[in-house]
Amino acid sequence: MGSVLSLIRGCLAFSCYVVNTVFWVIPILLVSIIKLIPIDLLRTVCSYLLDHCATAWISVNTFIERLFHPVEIIVEGNSELSTKEWYMVIANHQSWVDIPVLQRVFNYKIPFLKFFLKQELIYVPVLGLAWWALDFPFMRRYSSAQLRKNPKLRGKDIEITRKACAKFKSKPVSVMNFVEGTRFRPEKHRKQNSEFKHLLKPKAGGMAFALSAMDGQIHKLVDVSIYYPEQTPSYWDYISGKVKQIRVDIKVSEIPPTLRGDYMNDREFKIGFQNELNQIWKRKDLTLEKLAKQ
Repeated sequence: MGSVLSLIRGCLAFSCYVVNTVFWVIPILLVSIIKLIPIDLLRTVCSYLLDHCATAWISVNTFIERLFHPVEIIVEGNSELSTKEWYMVIANHQSWVDIPVLQRVFNYKIPFLKFFLKQELIYVPVLGLAWWALDFPFMRRYSSAQLRKNPKLRGKDIEITRKACAKFKSKPVSVMNFVEGTRFRPEKHRKQNSEFKHLLKPKAGGMAFALSAMDGQIHKLVDVSIYYPEQTPSYWDYISGKVKQIRVDIKVSEIPPTLRGDYMNDREFKIGFQNELNQIWKRKDLTLEKLAKQ
């Protein structure tokens, strides 16, 4: 009986999420077309309208969650936040559920989250267009073999990052980066021989390039640790009511001068940035261990 109720709950929730998404994507696309007009003031106004639409979209999603599959999210740590500040947000990554969790926790508390996405995700029906309209940066990663074959591709990802972040200078923004680069899986953890118990090794490049591209405009670092007390859920587990509680720890700090520099050309800075990110990751590992024992 329980599995039947979960199936019904999941189908109802999914249907509502689809309807809500289509409802908000229509005005988002219409405003994004107006934003193509090369008038700076008009583009700034459109950016604010787009973020208001996206924030309302997330608010309705939260209502759907509470109606069909209520989840208790326990938030701990420093949460002195503002919608008028520029933030770099980093988090551990375990599941697609991480994204709605982050959106719910930070909605109306900081500027709308802009995620770095893989280029292939632009082809996701409806959502891909919405992410494009909302100025989510799409990253194309090249393999070592591709770079050897075509050296001109080297640095393209940095160029894309700079162009994307240039759009974020006219109004406050929260740049979201999953610095592990992929979702945590035990097999990936073993393959990496990661020094961290609960985390994969962090990759510094995306975060460093984004901070550099923003020319010091991002002053705050928001370090988020997400812990699922039962097991890492799939998105279906989440919308079908199988996830009862999620723990989130938030640490807000000033971005130090040691995290600002030329990551591409300054080898000493590059090594120092990676070492500092590793220290953040060690503290995050301890935080997740603490959450696991609660």
